[in-house]
Formats: sequence, C-alpha cells, structure tokens
Amino acid sequence: MQQLCNKRILLGITGGIAAYKAAELVRILKKAGAEVRVVMTAGAMEFITPLTLQALSGNPVHHALLDPEAEAGMGHIELAKWADLLLVAPASANFIARLTQGSGDDLLTTVCLATEAPIALAPAMNQAMWREPITQANIARLIDIKGSKLYLFGPADGAQACGDVGPGRMLEPDDIAAQAADLFETGLLAGLNVVITAGRPGKPSIRCVTSPITAPARWVMPLRRLPVMPAPK
Repeated sequence: MQQLCNKRILLGITGGIAAYKAAELVRILKKAGAEVRVVMTAGAMEFITPLTLQALSGNPVHHALLDPEAEAGMGHIELAKWADLLLVAPASANFIARLTQGSGDDLLTTVCLATEAPIALAPAMNQAMWREPITQANIARLIDIKGSKLYLFGPADGAQACGDVGPGRMLEPDDIAAQAADLFETGLLAGLNVVITAGRPGKPSIRCVTSPITAPARWVMPLRRLPVMPAPK
C-alpha cells in the first residue's frame, strides 16, 4: 500500500465495540508510511484508551473541542487543515446522524464541518440499526450533500458482537487501509464520487464511480474486497 506513503490521515474513532479495531488500523496505516493523527469521541474512550492510540500513532490523541495546548486553542481548525483524508472508523449510527444534521457538538463533528478534505466513513453498528430506514436516509442525504467529498467503506455482512448476523460489521482494518490506498492510487480524491450500492442475490455489490464534472458519464466496476451487502428491508 505504497499509495499511503507520506499521506496525512486523520482517524476519527466513535463509540462502539469495533473501536478496538482502530488500534490495528493505525498500525497498518503507519506501516504503509502514512502519518496518522487520531480524534476520539467520549464514547470511543469507553472502549479503547487514548494512550493506546498515542503509542501506536506517535502523536497526541485529540478529544477536546477547545484544546488549550493547540494554536490559539483552535485545534479543530488545525486538524481540519492538516488532513489529506478524514477517515472515521468506526462510524456509529449516532455519529452519522449527527454529521447529517450538521452538528458540531464535539471535536470530531466539528473537524468534519471544518475540513475541506474528503471524508471516508466505515460504518459499524447492529444489523437492525443499519437496516433502519432513518439510518439509510441519513446515509443517502450525506451522499447527496457531500457529493465527491464522501466515501463509504462497507459495512460488511457477518456475525456481530451482540450475536446477530447481518450487515453492519465494520470492515477489517486491512480492508479499510486498502480502500483508502485505492482512493489515492486511482485519483478519486481529486474529485470523484464513490457510492456503495447493495448487491442482488447471486451478484456482487458494485462500486459506482462518477465524476461531478463529466456527469452523466460514469463507469461501474466490481467492488473488490467487500462482501455482498443485502439491501435494507
């Protein structure tokens, strides 16, 4: 994943059991040569400690909206300008809802509002929460609003911590890192939009890649690494 070398990735971590996978994700991104900084929500710190992420990333972990140690106390602006890619993994249903509403009530949502960098979300939640029409409507609205600045990595389908089976699992860290590398390799971060669409029975999910400049020109390619995501009922 040499495409990640020297790239500046701001990793946002929200509250959810999948937060423990963020440690491995940081390790993989760093091994690929990326510079990684981490922003955690209060919920995320209930599942994994900032000290763990600081040790792995080699940078202080941010979680305070107004940081007295940041330049002029405006750490959210500094982080927003620093990132080449803002990657939120896991992205909980609550975080997605707040982002859709334009909320800026914590550091992570404020950075999302302030950054001009593309945002990639790796959803992670219970299968019923993912299938919930409100969640699907929030995802659709975000895609409509953010356009070429929003990317979805997953979710995957499979067994969940609660015992349920279905869509909503966060992709594994190596898959997330590979998807991020693909964005840089194919130049999608230069102004193209990726929308993950549900596959039909017996057919794989697809990734639709469209250019906001040349629309309606578009092409469709098989979605690598991601399993079939059943359409919400």
